[in-house]
Parts: sequence; C-alpha cells; structure tokens
Amino acid sequence: QGTLDLGKVTGVPMELDEKLPGDDILPVERLANDKEIERGKLKKVKEKEAYDLCLELIGKHELDMNLIDAVFTFDGKKVTFFFTSDNRVDFRELVKDLVSSFRARIELRQIGSRDQAKLVGGIGMCGRELCCCTFLNKFAPVTLRTARDQGMSLNPGKLNGACGRLMCCLQFEKEAYADARKRLPKNGKKVRTPDGVGVVTDANYIAEKVTVKF
Repeated sequence: QGTLDLGKVTGVPMELDEKLPGDDILPVERLANDKEIERGKLKKVKEKEAYDLCLELIGKHELDMNLIDAVFTFDGKKVTFFFTSDNRVDFRELVKDLVSSFRARIELRQIGSRDQAKLVGGIGMCGRELCCCTFLNKFAPVTLRTARDQGMSLNPGKLNGACGRLMCCLQFEKEAYADARKRLPKNGKKVRTPDGVGVVTDANYIAEKVTVKF
C-alpha cells in the first residue's frame, strides 16, 4: 500500500502469460542496496524481540492464544502479531502494553490453522515442502466428499495435513476423478463381461479398471 518491502529471488526469471498474474502480484521496483539489506537484517532481529516480548505479555495476562509470528513493515512504522485461538480473545490490555513498548502501530490478527501452517512451514507426508508455502495463494474448500469420491480411506491420519485440516492436494485431481467416475460403472451395478454377468465391487479410478464379482 505505497510502501516498499524487501523480497528475495527464489528462482530464475521466466516468461509468464500476461493473463496469469493476479492483482495480488506486486511489482519488483529495483535491486536492494546495501543499506536496505542491512535494514532487512535488523528488521528480523526486531521481529524476534517483538515476538518474545508479546509471548511474555500473553503469559502475564493469561490469554488463551497461540502466538505464531511478529512482522514489522519495512519502514518499521507498524508491527503485526499473528495468533491462533479456539475462542474469542479480549486482548485490549495486551495491546496497551505493546503500544507502550513499541513506537509503531500495533495490529493483532487472528488466523486459521491453514494460515498458521503457511507461515510456519513444514514437510508434507509426500516428502515435499507444504503446498501452501510454495505455490498456493488461496485456500479452496476441501470436504470429506472429495476424499470419498477418490476412493480414499476416511482415516484422519492419512487425510489431514500439517495444519490438522483436510489436505489441499485432494483438490488437485478432483476433476480427473470426476471424469473417471462418469465413465466407470458404480459399485453394485450389474455389468456384462466376456465371462458373463457380474456385479461391480470396486473401482480403480487411476487405472480406470473395475473389480467384478460373479
């Protein structure tokens, strides 16, 4: 919103379709100079100090909240504290203490478990870095119906991601499974085969094969 921030190049330049970037893609103004890089390092130190102090104040006020991160704007005029909580939190006294400790605007922002995983980071059960930390910009709703339609076991241990919610990647092949379901006979349906008439007992949507019981 009119203020510069420091970014880090994470990949080689590539050509993109003009229609692909959304409104949330920020322009790169220029290379950072040495003074700005030093300010970026100091910003990380200040964020660690702000996090530790806020954590101490949360304990002092006995608030039911889990502090996730503290982030300063690059100009140092505002600091945002991200937290999670299962309940509504009255943090007015906490804000007063924070205001008196920092010469900056204070914002406390409650986030969901998926946003927490995105901020903290981690490795998924596939062995790769979490999708939300690498390329996902928006969280699509994921339901048990999605897992059921893909023939997966409804076991929370296998379906839930690091955030404790259903894995985002269940959405990635949703359309492919929906297309396969249209073309394959459903369980319980009678089908005619070279070996006679049987009943479909299982469907493998990836191999596009069904198991038939005679």
